[in-house]
Amino acid sequence: MSLTPGRNCPLHYRYAPGALAAPPSGHCEVLYVAGGLYGNEPALDALLDLYTRERGDKRLVFNGDFNWFDIDAASFRRVNERVLGFDAIRGNVETELASEPGLVDEAGCGCAYPPWVGDEVVMRSNLILQRLRETARRFPAVRQSLLALPMWMRIDVGGRRVGIVHGDAQSLAGWGFAQEHLADPGHHRLVREWFASAQVDIFASSHTCLPVFQTLSAEGADFAPIVLNNGAAGMPNFLSSHAGLLTRIATRPFDGPERRFGVERGGLFLDAIAIEFDQARWLREFLAQWPPGSAAHASYWQRITRGPRYDIAEAQRDATLPAEPLSLQQE
Repeated sequence: MSLTPGRNCPLHYRYAPGALAAPPSGHCEVLYVAGGLYGNEPALDALLDLYTRERGDKRLVFNGDFNWFDIDAASFRRVNERVLGFDAIRGNVETELASEPGLVDEAGCGCAYPPWVGDEVVMRSNLILQRLRETARRFPAVRQSLLALPMWMRIDVGGRRVGIVHGDAQSLAGWGFAQEHLADPGHHRLVREWFASAQVDIFASSHTCLPVFQTLSAEGADFAPIVLNNGAAGMPNFLSSHAGLLTRIATRPFDGPERRFGVERGGLFLDAIAIEFDQARWLREFLAQWPPGSAAHASYWQRITRGPRYDIAEAQRDATLPAEPLSLQQE
């Protein structure tokens, strides 16, 4: 295990997959899971508009990293007040913002970046977290609220068991549900073991910044296990599209043009829903906080304005035809 800040995965980030084999915190007909908001207020507005349109018994869970670019104090306060009005679990960003000073150097940004992410990206992410921490320290009550958030959550939808995590089944900063790892059929055996230990049918995750809906083979099972990684709610997920994505798990189909891809399985509709936010407003707000020459501008401006080199065909995968691994960085 690397001890480099930004690549290290601290022990206090970890949990056993079996921890999720617990009674659910609730049941619903429509579940929204939105990870990687990254402090994007226009995306938050659009996401909540989508949620308001839903009918019936519904829940919205922010599964971590809802902070990142929001170094403006007023923006930081608004983002956290609004998000914490719903269900939430903490990501590595929230965990590091809530950490005491003695733990800071151990994890850096807490991203636990894998080898395919360049050292320059890791260094800049550490700088972003340091700057965001300066803002967070002005809000001790918010930091306490972030510290109190769980690292995972269990919710049932239509009789199916959903495990909600930020990273993977072992760590809030784990990359086991990254599209790069899930493209390796050899990795699927470990993931199936995680499903068995957690006693869930669906894992909903984020953290790795690129979306993937990966079905696993399960001979004889009435419901093939599936990983639903929404990529990022507050950043573009595909080339030439600025929309964020959320994961929707529901007993009825989505009503609207924002559905990008998904599957129907066992009476459930599992969909990636586009968060079409005000891009012009977001560019103004981003530049006001992270102008050219800043760490976040260097790492993210190209993705924010153009999207990553990734498309929908690469994101939706069945159990027998995994995509080829890609070497994509967050830039």
